[in-house]
Amino acid sequence: MTEEAKSSRAGCSGCQAPEHAFSIAMAFQPIVDCETGAVFAYEALVRGENGESAQWVLSQIDERTRYAFDQQCRVAAIRGAVGAGILDTDAKLSINFLPNAVYSPLACIQLTLKTARECDFPTDRLMFELTENERIEDTNHVRKIVDTYRSMGFSTAIDDFGAGHSGLGLLARIQTDYIKLDMELIRGIDSSGPRRIIVEGIARPAQRLGIPVIAEGIETIDEWNTLRLLGIRCCQGYFFAKPGFRTIPTVDLPTESGSARAVA
Repeated sequence: MTEEAKSSRAGCSGCQAPEHAFSIAMAFQPIVDCETGAVFAYEALVRGENGESAQWVLSQIDERTRYAFDQQCRVAAIRGAVGAGILDTDAKLSINFLPNAVYSPLACIQLTLKTARECDFPTDRLMFELTENERIEDTNHVRKIVDTYRSMGFSTAIDDFGAGHSGLGLLARIQTDYIKLDMELIRGIDSSGPRRIIVEGIARPAQRLGIPVIAEGIETIDEWNTLRLLGIRCCQGYFFAKPGFRTIPTVDLPTESGSARAVA
């Protein structure tokens, strides 16, 4: 038996590290397939027990507790989404994770699998968004995580694509199932030629690689219409629905006539 297989049974030392001294909850924001009008996925966004912001929560996490925090977020996301009624939909559940908080892909996924089984949540409806604020030095480790998750039936995405260290260079080394454009590229795209050119320059190679692009941070109908013209199919932002604290919000998707229709 390999060391990784042994670790996957017992859990790794990082996941057994000390926990932080407060509880968390989740808000859920829909990602809409604008071609079909259906909700493609709900992204789980961490909050404090009483609705405190993600920034407040993350400010409480340090090097010692981030591994256990990553595990706690996965559990809270699955339990919270099921409690909010995601099983009454066909949508995926998208969970953010920090690659540096994963010692071993097989070991660190065990609690996620256990929670999904306990909640009767199909694991093929799990999507993991790779979030990293610092440069990823060990791309082989991240590629191993992505490959392991894919072999287990999960979807993966690079979050905040086009910002910081998440760009075409990373995509050349690691091909996830989806990429999510950073909202800085989306804000005001209808009136910004450079933003339109950049987004089109990302969307075209992604399409050739067979990787769908998701745009996040959409706030206006003009931004949405511009993205549709650029071939972006899946969208997320306040224009469709604000995150629902412990709830799955309804989406008001405009029709061609300009009226709105509710999407569950």
